[in-house]
Amino acid sequence: MPAAAPLLLLLAILWWPLVFPLVPSHLQSPPTFISLNGSRLNHLLLDSHSGHVYVGAVNVLYHLSPELQLLSWGKTGPKLDSPDCLPPIDPTDCTQAETTDNTNKLLLLEEVKGGNPLSLIVCGTVLQGICEKRSLENVSQVLYKTDNPVDTQYVAANDPRVSTVGVVVEQKGVLLMLVGRGYTSKGPGGIPPITMRRLAAVPRHSAPAFSHEELGKLVVGSYSEYNNHFVKAFHHNNYVYFVFSRRDVWGKREYRTYVSRLCAGDPNFYSYVEVPLSCGGGYNLAQAAVLGTHHGQPALFVAMAMGQASTPTPTDRSALCVYMVEKLDKALHGAQLLCYTQEGKDNDNEKAYIEYEVSSSCLKLPQDSLTEYPCGGEHTPSPIASAIALEATPAFIWTPSITAVTTATEANHTIVLLGDKSGKLHKVFLHENGTGTKYDTVEVDSESPINADLLLDSTKQNVYVLTERKVTKLHVAQCEKHLDCRSCLSNRDPYCGWCSLEGRCTRKMDCARHAELRHWIWSYGRERKCASIDSLQPAIQSRDEQTRVSFTVLQLPVLSKDESLSCAFGSLAAQPAVVKENRITCQSPAPEQLPLSPPGNDHVSVQMALKFGDVTISHTNITFYDCKAVGRLNATSPCMACVSSMWPCHWCVKDELCTHDKNCPRQHVIYNSREQSTPRGPDSCPCVWALQSSPLVPVGFDTELSLQGKNLDIFEDEEDYMCVLVIEGQELRLRATLDRSKETGTHMFKCAAHQFRYSGKQFEYSAPVYLQWGTQRIDSAPHLRLQLYDCSAGQSDCSQCRAVAANYGCVWCADETPGCVYNQSCTSGTMDTCPPPLITEVEPLTGPLEGGILLTIQGSNLGQSFQDIQTGVTVAGVSCRPLPEAYRISTSIVCELQASANVTAGPVIITVRGSEKGESQQTFSYQNPQLHTIVPVKGPLAGGTTLTVNGSQLLTGQRTEQRSDQITGLQVFLGSKPCRINEVSDTRLICRTSHSNQTGKVLVKVVFGKAERILDRFLFSYMEDPVITDASPTESFYGGGRVINVTGQNLNVVQHPKMSVSYEPRESFEVRRRRSTQFSYRSPLAVSQSLCTNVTSEQMICKSPEVPPKSRIVRVWFEMDNVHIDFHTIKNKPFTYHPNPDLFQLNSESHGTAIRFKPGGVLAVEGKGLTLAMSREEVLARLGKEECDVKTLDNTHLYCEPPEEQPLALDDDDLPRLTVLMGNLAFDLGLVQYDNDSHSPVPLAAQIGLAAGAAVVVLIVLVIILMYRRKSKQALRDYKKVLVQLETLEINVGDQCRKEFTDLMTEMMDLSSDVGGPGIPFLDYRTYAERVFFPGQKGAPLSQNLDLPDFRRQTVEQGLGQLNNLLNNRLFLIRFIHTLEAQQNFSQRDRGYVASLLTMALHDKLEYFTDVMKTLLGDLVQQYVAKNPKLMLRRTETVVEKMLTNWMSICLYSFLKEVAGEPLYKLYRAIKYQVDKGPVDAVTGKAKRTLNDSHLLREDIDYCSVTLTVLVKSGVEVQPCPVKVLDTDTITQVKDKILDQIYKGAPFSQRPAADSLDLEWRSGQAGHLTLSDDDVTAIVQGRWKRINTLQHYKVPDGATVALIPRSQSSLGVNQVYQTGEKTPMLEGEEEEGLRLWHLVKPSEDPEIPKHRKSSMRERERAKAIPEIYLTRLLSMKGTLQKFVDDVFVAILSTKRPPPIAVRFFFDFLDDMAEKHGIDDPETVHIWKTNSLPLRFWVNILKNPQFVFDVQVTDSVDAVLSVIAQTFIDSCTTSEHKVGRDSPVNKLLYAREIPRYKQLVERYYSDIHNAVSGCYQEMNSTLTELSGSFASEMNSLVALHELYKYINKYYDQIIMSLEEDAAGQKMQLAYRLQQVAALVENKVTDL
Repeated sequence: MPAAAPLLLLLAILWWPLVFPLVPSHLQSPPTFISLNGSRLNHLLLDSHSGHVYVGAVNVLYHLSPELQLLSWGKTGPKLDSPDCLPPIDPTDCTQAETTDNTNKLLLLEEVKGGNPLSLIVCGTVLQGICEKRSLENVSQVLYKTDNPVDTQYVAANDPRVSTVGVVVEQKGVLLMLVGRGYTSKGPGGIPPITMRRLAAVPRHSAPAFSHEELGKLVVGSYSEYNNHFVKAFHHNNYVYFVFSRRDVWGKREYRTYVSRLCAGDPNFYSYVEVPLSCGGGYNLAQAAVLGTHHGQPALFVAMAMGQASTPTPTDRSALCVYMVEKLDKALHGAQLLCYTQEGKDNDNEKAYIEYEVSSSCLKLPQDSLTEYPCGGEHTPSPIASAIALEATPAFIWTPSITAVTTATEANHTIVLLGDKSGKLHKVFLHENGTGTKYDTVEVDSESPINADLLLDSTKQNVYVLTERKVTKLHVAQCEKHLDCRSCLSNRDPYCGWCSLEGRCTRKMDCARHAELRHWIWSYGRERKCASIDSLQPAIQSRDEQTRVSFTVLQLPVLSKDESLSCAFGSLAAQPAVVKENRITCQSPAPEQLPLSPPGNDHVSVQMALKFGDVTISHTNITFYDCKAVGRLNATSPCMACVSSMWPCHWCVKDELCTHDKNCPRQHVIYNSREQSTPRGPDSCPCVWALQSSPLVPVGFDTELSLQGKNLDIFEDEEDYMCVLVIEGQELRLRATLDRSKETGTHMFKCAAHQFRYSGKQFEYSAPVYLQWGTQRIDSAPHLRLQLYDCSAGQSDCSQCRAVAANYGCVWCADETPGCVYNQSCTSGTMDTCPPPLITEVEPLTGPLEGGILLTIQGSNLGQSFQDIQTGVTVAGVSCRPLPEAYRISTSIVCELQASANVTAGPVIITVRGSEKGESQQTFSYQNPQLHTIVPVKGPLAGGTTLTVNGSQLLTGQRTEQRSDQITGLQVFLGSKPCRINEVSDTRLICRTSHSNQTGKVLVKVVFGKAERILDRFLFSYMEDPVITDASPTESFYGGGRVINVTGQNLNVVQHPKMSVSYEPRESFEVRRRRSTQFSYRSPLAVSQSLCTNVTSEQMICKSPEVPPKSRIVRVWFEMDNVHIDFHTIKNKPFTYHPNPDLFQLNSESHGTAIRFKPGGVLAVEGKGLTLAMSREEVLARLGKEECDVKTLDNTHLYCEPPEEQPLALDDDDLPRLTVLMGNLAFDLGLVQYDNDSHSPVPLAAQIGLAAGAAVVVLIVLVIILMYRRKSKQALRDYKKVLVQLETLEINVGDQCRKEFTDLMTEMMDLSSDVGGPGIPFLDYRTYAERVFFPGQKGAPLSQNLDLPDFRRQTVEQGLGQLNNLLNNRLFLIRFIHTLEAQQNFSQRDRGYVASLLTMALHDKLEYFTDVMKTLLGDLVQQYVAKNPKLMLRRTETVVEKMLTNWMSICLYSFLKEVAGEPLYKLYRAIKYQVDKGPVDAVTGKAKRTLNDSHLLREDIDYCSVTLTVLVKSGVEVQPCPVKVLDTDTITQVKDKILDQIYKGAPFSQRPAADSLDLEWRSGQAGHLTLSDDDVTAIVQGRWKRINTLQHYKVPDGATVALIPRSQSSLGVNQVYQTGEKTPMLEGEEEEGLRLWHLVKPSEDPEIPKHRKSSMRERERAKAIPEIYLTRLLSMKGTLQKFVDDVFVAILSTKRPPPIAVRFFFDFLDDMAEKHGIDDPETVHIWKTNSLPLRFWVNILKNPQFVFDVQVTDSVDAVLSVIAQTFIDSCTTSEHKVGRDSPVNKLLYAREIPRYKQLVERYYSDIHNAVSGCYQEMNSTLTELSGSFASEMNSLVALHELYKYINKYYDQIIMSLEEDAAGQKMQLAYRLQQVAALVENKVTDL
């Protein structure tokens, strides 16, 4: 077990609850699934041998059992990677590399046919899609991988969004993998769409595993044009098929779906052919495909989507189309046949053609070619595409888009399983006619689409479904879950049918007698009804009798003669059934066998089943009724219930029996009401039907009852009658006497007197009563009940007692203990009147003058009825109208307060019946509430504004203590819109406004009952809702507090705008993630808010709310009252929270100790993640009480500049602390102590500079010592003086270094932000080619037109066309070049010119041009091998060497634009920026800031920066533009800098020349002064005249200037050919005998008399030693280092695929060396250096104007020369040694050159080690380049120029051609003579 075993075990334990085992088959089993929440799942693979499942996910592989239990897992990522770099990844070379997720792209089994699988093939997106092999038993075990892959091992797409498919085939015992890969924009170019790869290295081949070297590939001219999207690859009948969609480049350029085919054993792809698929209805983009069968024949099932217009993006509309493989093969065969034998045409219609821009065409081969070469051959055309689509009609249409498809066959029927985008699996039955019917849908995963890998297991009974987070195992059919026939057939599952004699829902083959009639019933068959019982007789019968039951059966299966049926009733044993004709008869069960009727029921339904053996064929219910139960169920009136029953039951009176029999043992039958016999019905039943006496009976008094009866004559015998009452469950029996009325025939019964009682506390009790004759109960009417009552129960006071109805006889008795009693119980007399009312509570105690509020009065004796108090309630002397519906007798009155004339107070008085009065102890007050003000006075239409109404007595009409939900009678309105009250006090009311439909001002109204108060002095304004148009930034740290600038409209309408975040804390969602996905669990969300400030109508500032780290952000929005604006709707991007940054302590070694700081420098703070959600401007750094100015901020560093003086500490510390604030986050980084020592720690670069300066000083000292050692003591004394001076100079050096490096720190902080600038001004290809092919030449052939008279033009052009044909003859061209080079007067310039002309002429045939170049180079190698091979290609001495230069320039143009151009342009901009920041001498071109010591301005020039306000005209407006210049700049330099700023980013050629403009200084209204380099004010000293500067004119900082056009007369001759180069004024330029100077005078002084030399030496000593200023070179170098590194890395990095041309040419050089036996690696290294870095890159580095439309000044050119020389030094093989005498330029880069050398060696080595075989790819690239740029070339002019050389050396060329035997055969000399005759009418001997 590997090291991951413990983690594996833990994961298994965690996931175990997620794996649900299958339950018994007779129940519907839930699907088995496993949720793999760790990462997104990509691919699913099933090993049919073991049944194991393999899942490829992002960064992980899973290995599952057939029941989806986790067996093993392994990590595949993340890895350090970038799609722009080639593996292995080195972060120093590939700076853009970052930790990248590895998305699984291929998951295949390496298996031999008939054998067990060998390994698992796994390919991902990282490291350019390389593959590895893993163990099938433990996927964490890697069996094969490559650490240093070559380009032919890049298999899968390096972009997760781009498709990759593959299939493994076996050919001659060798396993091969065919891969289809989509187009990716990043990474190595030229990887073909389809490749064949070996799965293992073969001894006879050097190619490693997964390489496509020496194997077939589909070569495409421009893959991005075709943009193949692969869907499926499969192997069938010795062919491999690919299903994909691509752009139809040949046709209408719309996307279509294609199927391609090639022979599985075709290693050269000769057999490749493809045909488009058409799915009717416009479904054109394949989404998924599978090979299945239909009608017993192989068929291709393709899920198609409808594309969005002409794009590869699918819509949600999709369809399933089915293509028979036989028809598909026929279409493919037909396309091949047409292309082989009929040039692709049929009746002149092109039906087959050659695709993918391959330079081939269909042929006319013999008719049997395809039979002879079924898999093609070298002579057959390929790749072939059919122009005729294979048509199909959609079988099934569905929305949303279908994403997965697989098929199964059941009993020769086709079932299709389709997965869709919404996570549902659909089951579709495919009918014979090709249409599909969906019969079932299973929701697999509502949060994810179904993956295309939809796999059936080996039994074909289960399907594995893959979604983004889980794998699910589903049964394709669950017939067994249907337990009856109807359920089985209604489900319409084609797998299932009802097996009648087996009584189960089965698959057809599982039913033993499925072939016999009606034995297996199928829902899609002709007879699709279940067997059913019909015509049942009898359907109901008495349970007391046994009868025979007969019925018929529909759809009865056919039985043999010796087979029988039986009937079963309920759970009773079955009994034989008698089949007679078409009826079946069974005997019903004996009564005692029947089940009892359910409690409360008078019948029971019993299932009667027709059975075959133990199997129920059909069943129905038969009802057995029970008459005896009918009587029992109605105890009070059994007779009436019996005879009125729905069953045929009759009542035997004397037997008290309800029976189905019409004969009673003791006669006296009463028949059922449905019978015709008499007596019948309930009216004939003997019964007691009424009470003669009153039903009201008081408790505790003797009372006699009287009952009335009828139909009692039946009872002739003298039996005793008894009255029976049931009181609280107890029977009370009283003797009854009969009094029969002969007149009416009624019976009267008198029950004995009795004192009735009950124990309950209620006023009344209802007791049933009935009559009993002997032991027989006589029916009684259901309503016959006695009402017992107790006056004392519930009547607590006199009024309540007297309110009881009079017929009850209750009175208020005035005993010692007064109470309510029955009138006959009161012995001391009753009270006629009640006590006065007593008021205990009144609410509320205040009300408005207008009344209208409801007053609740509680008490006792508050009247006996509503009428008693209807007019008797007054409140503070004002009547109050009682509400009848709210009145509670004697205890509670609710009245509506009436209006009062004035403010008053008083008690509540109640008068009952106009006499008795009761007065409250509480005082009620009439109040007059007032409204004073409202805040705020405006709000949005959406409402939600918290409105505060200030006033007095606002609690009027309210309870003194209440919650907001208990406020009654108080309402607030804004206009007609309610305002919901949240809080109210006596002086303040707070409510929340509601939505309004229109803007405008509305009145504020408060309603107190009927009183309304309107605030007319202050109106509330409903205003348009706030709108947010922008909010930035869009990121924050979890700590929050980042300032979010919000802009919009109407923002100040809202009182308290907030920024809100809802989030799920980390603990909650981690718990939820661990739970089973089967159960929905959502933890409550938390909300964090922050108030926005500085709110105006259009802007406000919000701070991002703080959120706990690692929380899951759910929603971010701006809450403005009821207006909620989600952040993502503002900018179409969400607001993102990032982890909080880390800032490390200043003193990392000792946290409590202060760091020492030298004033004048900066504080550097290290950290990580600093710029994830923060910019430099937002960070606040404080040192003690003062601010530390933040100068720069990157992801890992913060630099701030503290004050010059040490600040005071904020707290008790003696020293100030550095505190950094980032939003809400505050970092205490430790104490800082200023270093008072004058010597500050010097940076490393300064130390180098100081050391260099000191070394120079020491060297001088040593020289002086040697010189003066032999001198006299006087000389020794002089020497001591010099030492003192040198010591002073050394101190000056140190000061100067410190000054330089202070500048350097500031420059480094500012440079990166300034350099990038606007877009890069690349030259168009034509200009680029012109400057490279013909450098420095004016009027180059590319810019010319053919200048010929019209009458000659046609003839000459014809001749030039024939010359072009001749040049396309290899023999002629090579002879022509060799002949020219053999001529003595054919100069080196001529050689380069001819080479460039040939490049132009053959630009449209670059493949041919390359081939000729290779031939000529082969000849060149042959020459140099004989002499000194190391000298080859060192210079451009031959035509072929210039051809090579041009060829490299053509092939690397796209690399320049896409890769190297940006860093090269940034380097140029950085150099120009740095040079211009310091003074540049306009005469000598020397600069303070340079890398070139010969161009270094060594003198210390005093200068300062000046900001000029330049007036720039933009349309009709004049805009001021600030421009930084130097006061030492000449006027021309100032103009150039102004133009640089105004036209920043614009091509140099599109801006005006500085010489065409004058600079005008404007001061005030009329003060306009034109400034120039030379005018009458110029200063002249002797022979020297100084060029004017801003200092000269005393132009102040902030001055206003303008550039105005110069008058035409003052303009010089325009330069016709501008290259962007500019040369400074020449030294010693004569001007009226004067010499010009700018910053320093040139050092070439005339001879100075000796007597003056000593005094000059004295002056020179006062100057600093010039070598000291060499530290400026180091300063410049340090500043530019990053940009130089970026350029070198861009050129020499192999992390990004090297250009194909470089790989191709280096391979060619390697081949040449091998061919000529050169095994010295240094020689080959020199060849490569001479052909690429020296020949191309150095040229580009030194001349950026070849690539960009820019100006390169002499001072910039000097810097570029040093960098170019450094590049050359880095490419040499000789050891880089530096010493005392080394040039300064080499000393500068002494430390970097070894590192650059390693880059070069690695570059050469990686290209050499990469597998060769890029020739085919190179040809495709050359073909593409030929077509792309050929139109830019002026080929006729080039041919005409070439002819001039032919004409010049005509005889020599003719002679050379005639001497060659092959040339004679081709008549080359004759053809050249024809050309001469046409071009210039040359007379030849034709």
